Amino acid sequence: MVALIIGGSGSGKSEYAENRIVQQGKEDGSNLLYIATMQPFGEETLRKIQRHQSMRQNKGFLTMERYVGLEQVTLPENTSVLLECMSNLVANEMFSASGAKEHTEEAILEGIEKLMGQAKNLFIVTNNVFEDGGNYDPTTGEYLKVLGNINRRISRQSDQVIEVVHGIPVMVSEKQVEIKSK
Repeated sequence: MVALIIGGSGSGKSEYAENRIVQQGKEDGSNLLYIATMQPFGEETLRKIQRHQSMRQNKGFLTMERYVGLEQVTLPENTSVLLECMSNLVANEMFSASGAKEHTEEAILEGIEKLMGQAKNLFIVTNNVFEDGGNYDPTTGEYLKVLGNINRRISRQSDQVIEVVHGIPVMVSEKQVEIKSK
């Protein structure tokens, strides 16, 4: 199962994704891995990281902090992964000294493909940053373009795409599984 969970800031997408993957792990007996992509810069990000850590406390997650180089991750057998969050990963790859820079899109998509091939379930959280209609400087515009391209590619490969709006999950796309009779 691959699911893309998208929503605006504060929409409840992270809590929804955590609860879904915990339930999926209980159903199929998989181990839970949380891949955290937010780099701890400043008080605001530290508070956000602490809030997310407390949200997933006692849910059975192992945590891997991975700011860049998703394509280098190797998973243990029988692991379900929650990747939180694509928008941070894109920014890290584009702007960090050790990031992929102009090869961000290719590097991240390679990492996602690798995770899809290894994970029992993969839930990817991403931000919906495309609805404010603002005018952006060229660097921000390029970031949005790369994030949008990645979100579209992952959407096409996902079994489910869910948008969380004010804490309410809305199924955007779900692949129908064909049931074959014997």
